[in-house]
Amino acid sequence: MKILLTSSSRHGTTDEVAAVIAEQLRAAGLDVVQARPEDVADVEGYDAFVLGSAVYMTKWTPEAVDFTKRFHDALKARPVWAFSVGLSGLPQGKVADPMRIGPVLLALDPEDHMTFAGRFDPSRLNLRERSIAKLGGASEGDFRDWGEVRQWADAIATSLHDDTLTGGRERP
Repeated sequence: MKILLTSSSRHGTTDEVAAVIAEQLRAAGLDVVQARPEDVADVEGYDAFVLGSAVYMTKWTPEAVDFTKRFHDALKARPVWAFSVGLSGLPQGKVADPMRIGPVLLALDPEDHMTFAGRFDPSRLNLRERSIAKLGGASEGDFRDWGEVRQWADAIATSLHDDTLTGGRERP
């Protein structure tokens, strides 16, 4: 089974989470291709997708959103898992902006969406990002839970292996 795992990261944190997910999926015997969403020209030949993005102001990066639009039909036809890094949660009732995570994922109907805590290192941010983080009360540190990331990847692998045993599940 061939999986495309994309990750969109501004400062590397989301890419590091994606690398751990890929490692777990490979350990489970899955063929995983990792790519940045903006570098993907074609999604033919993939059986499933894992999409990840850093989150800024409740939005996925423009590159991740663009990927979901460019390949919408293919993504709707196959199993998709999604993860976000750096967001503590989506505010209720704040989904009117089509760039926000909620509407992006509703359009894909993913098998699951997981939000992972990120890393906040002010030295990696530009002045604007540091100012926004300061106003938002962000605390410096690495809050990623690698056990949680591995557990989620293992659940994806289990689901994909179960689907293979039952003949797959191409979406209608």
